[in-house]
Amino acid sequence: MKQVLFIFILCFGLSINAQKSETENVKATIIEFFDAFHKQDTTKLKAMVKEGIKMQSISVNKEGETVLQESDYNQFVKNIASIPKDRKFEEKLLDFSIQIDGHMANAWTPYEFWYNGNFSHCGVNSFQLIKEDDKWKVIYLVDTRRREGCQD
Repeated sequence: MKQVLFIFILCFGLSINAQKSETENVKATIIEFFDAFHKQDTTKLKAMVKEGIKMQSISVNKEGETVLQESDYNQFVKNIASIPKDRKFEEKLLDFSIQIDGHMANAWTPYEFWYNGNFSHCGVNSFQLIKEDDKWKVIYLVDTRRREGCQD
């Protein structure tokens, strides 16, 4: 009986460690994405996503209506590259909540966006990722953007 219990505990521990390792891999992928974003590294930004990635943003307009805006990822990358080098922008990730099932992952990352040292807006990114060839790639990215209700 003790041997069965020992084997169960060992297998359960290995499973938890494997999940933690994958969680860390997904987190590292998101951090790497934002590192490339801040460095305006278009080659890396393109390599980190699966072809056909979908990008959307949710906000509320001046009339109080919810707006869903869809963006082309290649245009997004071009826009990032076109920001003048003397302009500073930073998306500060405040937390990570990561869920994984096999080769699919979701990363929920609340953030604050700063431009030239001034607060611009806050929100949440929701990344959907796929694991191919032992590498996580972004397949869908949706974010929210607001100026109120942000953390102090």
